[in-house]
Amino acid sequence: MLLIPVSLLTGIDYPVASQNHLANWIEVTMDLANKTAFITGGASGLGLATARNFVAAGANVMLFDLNTESLEQAAKEFGAQSIWQAGDVADESAVASAIATTKEKFGTVHINVNSAGIGGAARTVGKNGPMPLEKFEHIVRVNLIGTFNVLRLCAEVMQLNEPVTEDGERGVIINVASIAAFDGQTGQAGYSASKGGIVAMTLPIARDLGKRGIRVNTIAPGVFETPLLSRAPDEVKEPLIAITQFPKRLGHPDEFAVEAAHIVTCGYLNGETIRLDAGIRMPAI
Repeated sequence: MLLIPVSLLTGIDYPVASQNHLANWIEVTMDLANKTAFITGGASGLGLATARNFVAAGANVMLFDLNTESLEQAAKEFGAQSIWQAGDVADESAVASAIATTKEKFGTVHINVNSAGIGGAARTVGKNGPMPLEKFEHIVRVNLIGTFNVLRLCAEVMQLNEPVTEDGERGVIINVASIAAFDGQTGQAGYSASKGGIVAMTLPIARDLGKRGIRVNTIAPGVFETPLLSRAPDEVKEPLIAITQFPKRLGHPDEFAVEAAHIVTCGYLNGETIRLDAGIRMPAI
């Protein structure tokens, strides 16, 4: 929680005794303690790291993912501060059911982190002809439509929350894009389109929801040490590390989690996409 003296915001100097009174300080950030976060992709990678960080800060979490076994393991780690439900982010009824379960257990949703997503490389036209349309559609459905589906249903709940800051903040949404939204490589037409869509909709959704006291931001991660990449051979990872600026390594999921927490607690951050990538710029291929 960040408290700022009223005098700094109003220009009015209060007597010292008055300044020491809590009533003359304005709460300007959302505190993670006793808040509830709905986290997609929460069973592994960036989503799991974020859930772990939030729980350590006193938040409750709903973990929504497809992997039942991983969900059970994570929930066991987090104990009473967590619940989970398996489902597809692009399935309206599955997401609505998970949100209803979250409300029943924890009362409401304050934070939504959308880290669920899939990859899938294919050239627009390859050796065997054009990219199958169903492949492109599937990537966009999970990454872009799934993100929008979850955030809109979470926002419906958030708007009913009592304000938690003097600004009237009721909720925070954090979407996960990728540097592929900006530096899409050969074969990433579908993936870049899906992540670019997340970046493009960040500001208009922030404008839509601002009047309801909900902030919306996006993180565009670079190359992180996720379960998928950790299994990759060195000949795959080393060229990626070589084109980072500093530090010369893959990102740690914990660093993503720290940025997610920063977005929640920085009340003036809204409508923005943050590249979290050690200065990497991806080549064409």
